[in-house]
Amino acid sequence: MTEVFIENDQNEIEITEQTEKLIIDCINKVLEYEKCDFDAEVSVTITDKNEIRALNREHRNKDSVTDVLSFPMLEFDENGNITDCDYDFDDDYVVLGDIVICAQRAMEQAEEYGHSFVREIAFLTIHSMLHLLGYDHENNTDMEQIMFKKQEEILSQMGIIREYKNN
Repeated sequence: MTEVFIENDQNEIEITEQTEKLIIDCINKVLEYEKCDFDAEVSVTITDKNEIRALNREHRNKDSVTDVLSFPMLEFDENGNITDCDYDFDDDYVVLGDIVICAQRAMEQAEEYGHSFVREIAFLTIHSMLHLLGYDHENNTDMEQIMFKKQEEILSQMGIIREYKNN
């Protein structure tokens, strides 16, 4: 079972109930794909460019707008195993962390890449969930390829394809 808390802190892009359901479905699909056998909790905040830029500057020392940020609560070793965990996996929800998505940037990227906003939100959610589960491509190009493959497989399993728009 998964607890997902979604907060929409922006007014630029409409976030519908369908979009929220998509985010929840993506989170659950990643947990299923990764064979997570524990109850998880994830918080998702949908925000604007100003707020994600401030978060990116504060947490990553990058003064720029980004599409998504992940704030994992668990630590993992180089093999992807959870380290220093205080959770009883039989009783509690495992708080995986927070996902922050910039709706404006997601819309811009959907247009830039020629696919739908739905596909971009799904991709960003899946990408961020993999980060919450210990995947990190920042300093590891092999991990970047692994993440890319997993993202595409999960999207495909969900029936979310790149349906290129003709401009």
